[in-house]
Amino acid sequence: MNPKKTENKMQIRETRHSELDTILSVARSAFGSDEVPDLVRDLLSDPTANPTLSLLAFDGDRAVGHILFTSAQMEPEAPLSISILAPLAVVPDRQKQGIGRKLIEHGLRMLRESGIDLVFVLGHPAYYPRHGFRTAGWLGFNAPYPIPEKDADAWMVQALQPGKCISYKGTVICAEKLNRPEHWRE
Repeated sequence: MNPKKTENKMQIRETRHSELDTILSVARSAFGSDEVPDLVRDLLSDPTANPTLSLLAFDGDRAVGHILFTSAQMEPEAPLSISILAPLAVVPDRQKQGIGRKLIEHGLRMLRESGIDLVFVLGHPAYYPRHGFRTAGWLGFNAPYPIPEKDADAWMVQALQPGKCISYKGTVICAEKLNRPEHWRE
């Protein structure tokens, strides 16, 4: 299969309420368990996660990827608009073909245009820096729960508006359904 050809017919769009089963199917396929799909379902119904940005990537009629961004706050309180990227899912047979990159780029562009200042992610430290993320702890941003020293590079941030990473410091306060220690282990 030619990935370039596939990229050309891939479409990314915001999800619809009626697509919950499709979103959960993509997450289940990507992660191989119900833990992440359960978290996605919980976050999509969690009022403290709003506003959310939920995007699906389609190859023709087939959903091949999903990304979710949820609202967060900073403590001490700061005049910042913050989102957390969690999770990013691409079905196994379509991984390493640029779908995750396209979902991240599309989501960050939409968030930037909507005025979001910072986006955080707890993810693979070799993957997310390729998309503009930097280690958040070194910049003075703490995760909702302590990240073990060995995984410190996995807690990352990207400023979508100039100067926001150097202007403020503090602890990120996430949505209630994400505010559990088991979700903060890399």
